[in-house]
Amino acid sequence: MLKLPHAVLRSTLLALTVFVPTLHAATTPEALDEQAREAGVPVTQLRAFAEVLERVRGAYIEEVDEKELLNAAIRGMLYELDPHSAYLTPDQFEDLQTTTTGEFGGLGLEVTMEDGFVKVVTPIDDSPAARAGIRAGDLILKIDDTFVKGLSLEEAVEKMRGERGSKVSLSVLSEGEEQPRTVVLERDRIKVQSVRQDTLEPGYGYIRISQFQNNTGMETGKALEKLREEGQLKGLVLDLRNNPGGVLDGAVQVADLFLNNGLIVYTQGRDEASRNDYRAHAGDRLQGLPLVVLVNGGSASASEIVAGALQDQGRAVIVGNRTFGKGSVQTVLPISGDSALKLTTARYYTPEGRSIQAEGIVPDIKVEVASVKLLKEHLPREADLPHHLMNQNGENGPDAEPEEEPLASRDYPLSQALSILKGITLAGKR
Repeated sequence: MLKLPHAVLRSTLLALTVFVPTLHAATTPEALDEQAREAGVPVTQLRAFAEVLERVRGAYIEEVDEKELLNAAIRGMLYELDPHSAYLTPDQFEDLQTTTTGEFGGLGLEVTMEDGFVKVVTPIDDSPAARAGIRAGDLILKIDDTFVKGLSLEEAVEKMRGERGSKVSLSVLSEGEEQPRTVVLERDRIKVQSVRQDTLEPGYGYIRISQFQNNTGMETGKALEKLREEGQLKGLVLDLRNNPGGVLDGAVQVADLFLNNGLIVYTQGRDEASRNDYRAHAGDRLQGLPLVVLVNGGSASASEIVAGALQDQGRAVIVGNRTFGKGSVQTVLPISGDSALKLTTARYYTPEGRSIQAEGIVPDIKVEVASVKLLKEHLPREADLPHHLMNQNGENGPDAEPEEEPLASRDYPLSQALSILKGITLAGKR
């Protein structure tokens, strides 16, 4: 039987003196043990950790790298806390910083961990994953020849990364399906266009936010101005579907565009004094015009902050399905060696004090995803009758050019959001 060297435990406890000021370098292990107990340090558990480390070093079938063992211990410790706390290697830390600027490599998947499997929060617009039909809520069971069960989230994500142009095979199980399907994806450089705008119908604008980045608030403001330049606005649909979140400040800035005052969101940590309030400034850029926010189960984190703020303030009608429910705040803490610690430090709360965590935002009007086939009426119209009188302003008879495919058949939830927006506008006029 291996005997645990005092040096291993002593070095472990000495490392704690950096974080526990009441500990001092003692001359004997016994004295250090006593100091640790008085400071509330779990000496027994630290001794068990040191003993496991020593036994693995001495008895495991193959020689192991001690640094890898310690990194694995750190990852395991954070994995047990919650799905979003993690130890970031230098490469992972760099990737995290890059995603906030809008360009990074990979498959274009925002994922989390559920029951030991990787669960898709949302695919990013126009990414390899989105083009392959991977949807929010899908479970990834296998990556190439490796089963996901037993991997940490970081290990699974690392296996999905790779050089641009290389391929990866995923075993994907969708809700309602009994058997998984195999999807082969080609890795690509993911460029996220955070904001884009369009006109749904004359007077009715559309802004899509796919992810919240550092400049999303400014880009959304510019999109609003472009819509105004195209004609007089009557209302706006803000599409946050399949938006996995991103930078908190970006979400606050977007909500602020549509509010005149009041609370947008607040975060609350373990300490009561750690509450941080984020408030709106005067100046609704939409000038009080009707606003409909479109959400679904892939709307997470920062998306839920925007939807919750506009809902609680009575500024918008929320349409779609209940959102993902990620209401926790992660703080990235750089540590030695260019690594970092991503640690959950607080929860998000809406202006009315609702916790988003594991609850999400319940829409005011629920609209299910549906496939719509529009049927044409075959009843005769005046224009079909022979020798009919011409319309003084021109004729739109049977020989007119075919119209564009209706919005309802292309995007049913969006068509419903537009109908609701038009209804609000009409009700306001009357």
